[in-house]
Amino acid sequence: MPGTRPGMTERVAIQSAYGLPMTFAPLLNASPVIQVHAFTAMAAFGLGLVQLAAPKGTLPHRTIGWLWVVLLAVIAISSFWINELRVIGPFSPIHLLSIFTLVMLPRAVMHARHHRVPQHRHAMISIFLGALVVAGLFTLLPGRIMHAVVFGN
Repeated sequence: MPGTRPGMTERVAIQSAYGLPMTFAPLLNASPVIQVHAFTAMAAFGLGLVQLAAPKGTLPHRTIGWLWVVLLAVIAISSFWINELRVIGPFSPIHLLSIFTLVMLPRAVMHARHHRVPQHRHAMISIFLGALVVAGLFTLLPGRIMHAVVFGN
């Protein structure tokens, strides 16, 4: 009927037509640590994109930057309680990115506080790419929770 909102069935059909049968159900059914980790990572990814695009050196940049640093610390620390992929004891190679993040975050902040902008930029972009993009791509592998979220079952 013209002028009415499509019902749930139509919305699902529209989403499927675009190849997006996305559902948060697998994530909402996961353990609390995985939920915190994943939702924090999504927020950090979004804020990271804002930081990369927005003007640098401003009060909003510094404020969002501190929030981003806290989010990345939560992501890295929470990862040590996520042990589905066990390669070396309870850990997997992806945990090396968490160690990298926890080492690089204070260094990146130190570079900014000492006005070493090129080093700060390099460190932050490295953290964004390693901790969010590369690690995020690994979560999209079949059998992982985020694969089920993004691609459905």
